[in-house]
Amino acid sequence: MAQIDKPGLHFNTKLYSGNNSTNAITGVGFRPDWTWLKPRDSADNHRLMDAVNSGTYLVSNDNRVEASTGSNFASFDTDGFTLGGSDTGWNGSSNNYVSWNWKAANSSGSTNNDGSIASTVSVNSTAGFSIVTWSSTTNATVGHGLGAKPDMVITKSTNNATNWATWHKNLTGGNEQDRYVNLNTTAADDTYTNYWGTGGFTPSVFGVSNNSFHNNIGNMVAYCFRSIPGYSKFGGYTGNDNVDGAFVYTGFKPAFVMIKRTDDTDNWYIYDNKRDGYNVDNDDLHPNTTDTESTDDKIDLLSNGFKLRVANNDVNGNQDTYIYMAIAENPIVGSNNIPAVAR
Repeated sequence: MAQIDKPGLHFNTKLYSGNNSTNAITGVGFRPDWTWLKPRDSADNHRLMDAVNSGTYLVSNDNRVEASTGSNFASFDTDGFTLGGSDTGWNGSSNNYVSWNWKAANSSGSTNNDGSIASTVSVNSTAGFSIVTWSSTTNATVGHGLGAKPDMVITKSTNNATNWATWHKNLTGGNEQDRYVNLNTTAADDTYTNYWGTGGFTPSVFGVSNNSFHNNIGNMVAYCFRSIPGYSKFGGYTGNDNVDGAFVYTGFKPAFVMIKRTDDTDNWYIYDNKRDGYNVDNDDLHPNTTDTESTDDKIDLLSNGFKLRVANNDVNGNQDTYIYMAIAENPIVGSNNIPAVAR
């Protein structure tokens, strides 16, 4: 897979202020297919919209079913998206928001028959990202469209109150298809026999089972990822409980980092390169809570990865284990031989 020299054509963080009216958010750099937004200064929900489930949204900090966006999220546009109304969760006057935006296929998807049941897939194979929907069934496989084995899969029932079942390649314990962690909770990773069915994770499909945790309960959506050189990396690290903390090499300058402790209970953490936008000020938000933006400044974003700067269990406990998802602002050195620099 060729290195991506311009990650901003596939992922971008966009900050905006609400206006209580029609609000065209531009400057994303592409038409997003998945937008995840959060009020920064008010305790309100994370809202996730995708082009395959058009007109609805999900909440990452809750197990609730999808709901209609109404006029709150009017459209995905060529350079961003348009909001409407005065709901403070979306577009309250003078309120501050962050949106994380991914590009898939700029469409509502197409039928994929790689699995034992059909799925609808909108995929950006260059950037290793796909949106997948299917109607659940027992012990099946679902085509994901990535063309390589996924490194992370986030799933949710859209019409039943279930947890955000998540698989990551660095989860441990049991067989690969037994491992999971929930995006909407603080719980440590766990295992359940054939949680993901017997099909496992392959270059074309992932498995689903007949358990009641995340399948066999209606309509489903999955957000699937694979590592791409110079653009994304999914891995794990061990903390050292020191302000001179663990360094995680990604091979690029991160624009987005999401972290979860896996050996005990703790929040998920999201950092990006736009909120404050310089070291040591890297504020965090928690996908599993409605909390406002925190100024704890736990990590530095560097030219070739990220480094933990606190002595605590959240992201850097002594011998504690963590998984992460990282997406690039710039590769270390692009094909034009221009190096990235730290912030």
